[in-house]
Amino acid sequence: MTATTDGSTGAAPPRAASASQPLDTTAATAGTRDAAARAMQRSTDFLLSRQDAQGWWKGDLETNVTMDAEDLLLRQFLGIRDEPTTRAAALFIRGEQRDDGTWATFFGGPGELSATIEAYVALRLAGDRPDEPHMVKASAWVREQGGIAASRVFTRIWLALFGWWKWDDLPELPPELIYFPKWFPLNIYDFGCWARQTIVPLTIVSAKRPVRPAPFALDELHADARRPNPVKPLAPVASWDGVFQRLDKALHVYRKVAPRRVRKAAMNSAARWIIERQENDGCWGGIQPPAVYSVIALHLLGYDLDHPVLKAGLDSLDRFAVWRDDGARMIEACQSPVWDTCLATIALADAGVPADHPQLVKAADWMLGEQIVRPGDWSVRRPGLTPGGWAFEFHNDNYPDIDDTAEVALALRRVKHPDKARMENAIERGVRWNLGMQSKNGAWGAFDVDNTSAFPNRLPFCDFGEVIDPPSADVTGHVVEMLAVEGKSHDPRTRRGIEWLLAEQEESGAWFGRWGVNYVYGTGSVVPALVAAGLPASHRAIRRAVSWVESVQNDDGGWGEDLRSYRERGWAGHGTSSASQTAWALLALLSAGEREAKSVERGIAWLAETQREDGSWDEPYFTGTGFPWDFSINYHLYRQVFPLTALGRYVNGEPFTGGSGKGS
Repeated sequence: MTATTDGSTGAAPPRAASASQPLDTTAATAGTRDAAARAMQRSTDFLLSRQDAQGWWKGDLETNVTMDAEDLLLRQFLGIRDEPTTRAAALFIRGEQRDDGTWATFFGGPGELSATIEAYVALRLAGDRPDEPHMVKASAWVREQGGIAASRVFTRIWLALFGWWKWDDLPELPPELIYFPKWFPLNIYDFGCWARQTIVPLTIVSAKRPVRPAPFALDELHADARRPNPVKPLAPVASWDGVFQRLDKALHVYRKVAPRRVRKAAMNSAARWIIERQENDGCWGGIQPPAVYSVIALHLLGYDLDHPVLKAGLDSLDRFAVWRDDGARMIEACQSPVWDTCLATIALADAGVPADHPQLVKAADWMLGEQIVRPGDWSVRRPGLTPGGWAFEFHNDNYPDIDDTAEVALALRRVKHPDKARMENAIERGVRWNLGMQSKNGAWGAFDVDNTSAFPNRLPFCDFGEVIDPPSADVTGHVVEMLAVEGKSHDPRTRRGIEWLLAEQEESGAWFGRWGVNYVYGTGSVVPALVAAGLPASHRAIRRAVSWVESVQNDDGGWGEDLRSYRERGWAGHGTSSASQTAWALLALLSAGEREAKSVERGIAWLAETQREDGSWDEPYFTGTGFPWDFSINYHLYRQVFPLTALGRYVNGEPFTGGSGKGS
């Protein structure tokens, strides 16, 4: 087993150095620029060599072992678990266990109860005995943390499928939810798209309450084996938590008296909703969890495993598997080819690869073919808006996202494509779609408009992370930057976005990063956007951001930020230096006119010094965010594309910023 750090959350975060040797910060600027140019060329060669023949790039998307554990539990539930898959999954799960017997949800993080329980159960399925030392450590820690009863709802749902937990002791999720009109509180469109796609199938599972025979007992994971399902006290009735807890109790009562015809009709309506949203590749939303729960839900309604819908769904799950050289099998929560490809295109163009380079043209061709020109769930709130966005994944036509659309437009503008009319039409359509997805506060969320209801997060069921999609600084920054490049800096809608960003700046001078870790990402996304939109480098907001970025630079010259900054403000901007986070800090400083600053020289030198011989960087740290703190991501291509972008802008100057938007 390999172990990470102990995850201690001490009172004050360290000013961490990277694992590499400390840099000689007395190196001359000329030497740094020469080193940067060499590093840029090596990185360019490396990234070009990783392009797929079809034109896209995709790095592994690493999350945590709950993906792998739930994949095995699904196969056990459906009766299709096989020995080779089980053995490979168990090899990966064992390798992620920490010395204290726990599993974390990100590299270097603390042990996490639900992840540890699910990993433990998966290893039991794989044949690991409960009296083996690594299993004894895990179960003892689980009991110390309160046992299964203290775990998250999703973990207990998986255990309930095998009788290891009582369905009566889980929050009720009625399928009649599908009938709530879109103006009614807690209708399915009040949830973020990732939660919506998960909740709808789970209403069927909750209604059916299936139990498969358990292959073994789990008494060792209960804190009190005599009373494994303790009753938790209710919050005060005057509190929101108290209100929703009592609502859940009322739903448990309703379950007993719900008219059978109504319930059956609701489940059938939910099934139709699910099937209508199955993608061409068989998946749902391009992400693994909704696919898993959709397969279970439809199977419970009588769809056999050879039914075309289920067969395609199960086949799609196999495509989330990454087989490693050591024989281990890791499950990706989703795949990121559109995101990786647009970021790689921007990086290569900023590094000086000619705009008509065949590989950039091929990348543009592939991205053009991925534009979504049919309505999806977003059209519930914007029914008259013409489609034109891009999704994150290979197949996800129901859920294009605003962030990818902005970055794809920025990437396409950097390519000289032989079919200029096709490029212009695609970009124009994407820009129009993004503008139409602006929320009423002037900012942009990731997938939906005004997805800001306070109610979904209050539900007892929703303890697994963020379930709504409010506007964020990083997405809004990317959209503002794209609009500036398209010559729309003075458009009233762009100005509203800028005003929102200025109002969202933290007292420290940083911006919160919703989809990347964290304040370094947010600030690295917003400062280039504001400068592109016309704010001078002398603007107070820019100077405050520069001061903050420089104040959190590590002693080794790099930047890093631990995921604990989502919970503990003392960690903001602090953590072991990483390639992607160093690049984000540099992008902010470079756009603010700090190219000659000592902080920039030291950061560039850190990138050059830590680059590997093949032109890549090593980065075990999780710098991507699914749900702040609750679900973290290590995008394996981040460590390549963002450093190359920073090196390119340092060596070659700032990137193309448009004007009319028609000049590329």
